[in-house]
Amino acid sequence: MLDKFFSLFIKDSKNISNISVRTAYGTFTGVVGILTNIILFLLKAIIGFITASVAVVADSFNNLSDATSNVVSLFGFRLSSRPADEEHPYGHGRFEYLAGLLVAVLIMVIGVELVKSSVDKILNPEEFSFSWVTIGILAFSILAKLFLMAINKRAGKLISSSTLMATANDSRNDVLATSAVLLSTLLYKYAPVDIDAYIGIAVAIFILISGFNIVKETIKPLLGKAPDKEFVLKVKEKIMSYNGILGIHDLIVHDYGPGRQFASVHAEMSSEEDVFASHELIDKIEKEVLDELGLHLVIHFDPIAVGDALVEEMKAFLSTSCKTIDERLSIHDVRIVKGLERNIAVFDLVIPFSVSISEKEVKNKLGEMVKTKYPLFDINVTIDRDYA
Repeated sequence: MLDKFFSLFIKDSKNISNISVRTAYGTFTGVVGILTNIILFLLKAIIGFITASVAVVADSFNNLSDATSNVVSLFGFRLSSRPADEEHPYGHGRFEYLAGLLVAVLIMVIGVELVKSSVDKILNPEEFSFSWVTIGILAFSILAKLFLMAINKRAGKLISSSTLMATANDSRNDVLATSAVLLSTLLYKYAPVDIDAYIGIAVAIFILISGFNIVKETIKPLLGKAPDKEFVLKVKEKIMSYNGILGIHDLIVHDYGPGRQFASVHAEMSSEEDVFASHELIDKIEKEVLDELGLHLVIHFDPIAVGDALVEEMKAFLSTSCKTIDERLSIHDVRIVKGLERNIAVFDLVIPFSVSISEKEVKNKLGEMVKTKYPLFDINVTIDRDYA
């Protein structure tokens, strides 16, 4: 149903891989959010000041902060859609993450101010007057926020936007906060209990928690978080689906904003194949990965000596041996350099960041295992990290 709703306002709404369509989603949800939150702010602020309810006033300023956040998000989407240029060859996609971060800061500032005003009313109590108009406005606000939560969540999933998902979560928190204000107002009507200021603090805490969570989510891509596991699996499966690719490793994905991802990977291919044929296959894979997954991929060709019995034996031994040290370790690019008296097994060893064992300790243990099994062999190990 929401997809049909989007199609009424967004041209070619199903073509979400198109940057302009993606921007249209951000613009549409931003405008709807701004208008809705400004209306809610005005209604709640007026009734809150008339009835002297700090909780309702606090909730109204929460809506004002949401409207400000929508403005920031709107500009973030517009700026992130700007094309690449000489100074920013990877585009401006990270503006969306910066917008989300600014939204979070604004939310937390409002939260702190609302805590102050609520504490002030606890210290200097002032009774507020009950009004069914207040109840009606609060109920309307809950419905409006449920609507905003739904459209932001759906749009966020469609275009994979952490900013819109954060906005949806913020709307969900608003539903809970406004429901608490509604409860306190009804309680004041039917019981001689005034918890208005305490509900105001609860609303403010909701705002602060929401802001903190958005900060965490928007900082992650700016710091360089690990790529989505499902996406990594799709990339690996796509590359391995081609005849001639024996294995892949060292996949690194760089995120320059939604829809702007670049990656590099090492692909193992037979050294006996014609080099021009291998290069042509690599070009084909890079093009099709870009067309199907929207990923700008660069493939490094690793020639593998297929059919060398000693290399295959050493590879199997090293793979099994490293697993005895830690199941998460793996090896690749095994080759053997033969000398007059001693041979050298050259290979790369992948140590995930979650493994606490030191690189030196791993090398020493593997070296001892190799010398025990193959007395005439030394090892030359290059340590890799798993970035995907």
